[in-house]
Amino acid sequence: MTISKQQILDAYHFRHACKQYDPSKKISDEDFRFILETARLSPSSFGFEPWKFLVIENQHIKELIRDNAWGAKDKVMDCSHFVVILVRQPQTLLADGDYVPHMMRDVHHIPEDALKLRQGFYRNFTEKDFALTENPVAFYNWACRQSYIALGNMLTSAAMIGIDSTPIEGFPLEKMNDLLVAEGLYKADEYKLSVMAAFGYRLNEPREKTRQAFDEVVEWVK
Repeated sequence: MTISKQQILDAYHFRHACKQYDPSKKISDEDFRFILETARLSPSSFGFEPWKFLVIENQHIKELIRDNAWGAKDKVMDCSHFVVILVRQPQTLLADGDYVPHMMRDVHHIPEDALKLRQGFYRNFTEKDFALTENPVAFYNWACRQSYIALGNMLTSAAMIGIDSTPIEGFPLEKMNDLLVAEGLYKADEYKLSVMAAFGYRLNEPREKTRQAFDEVVEWVK
């Protein structure tokens, strides 16, 4: 079964950063699980999936986010579902740590001889090609870039089934991260906040979508 190109483009035209949600409308469990599944199935560098998705249902945590994340304050209480996306801390993504060999051995089912070879490729990538191990901030940003692939897939899959969304970066990163850690949502040495997203149904129709012309952003290099 295939989806027409026009259906896909229609979803992109439908999608917008929703400003206000209708609190009376809720996404079904089946539909939201579908959206989360498109995040889980998203691609990541080396297939190491350096992310975790927290679906916030706790009222106290929602109020905490509302009071500290300016980009979420008009959305987190009214949207149907609110997701906090985390990424793994750099020290957990080292080639010789516990997580990377676990992913290769237990998730990818790579044979031991091939595992050592792939581990070497990854070590060279992090230490030399991208020099991530020299700079924890760069390592964190690298993981965040991958989480945005999952975020983008969630936004698109939601739009394709008529659900609105809002990607949210409007918050003081370190403060918000510390607050969520203090609430026991995750361990500071294992994960760090990357981005947030709201999902639900629009209260009002958005203004017409605006984008630069195709030829202004696409250049064919021949």
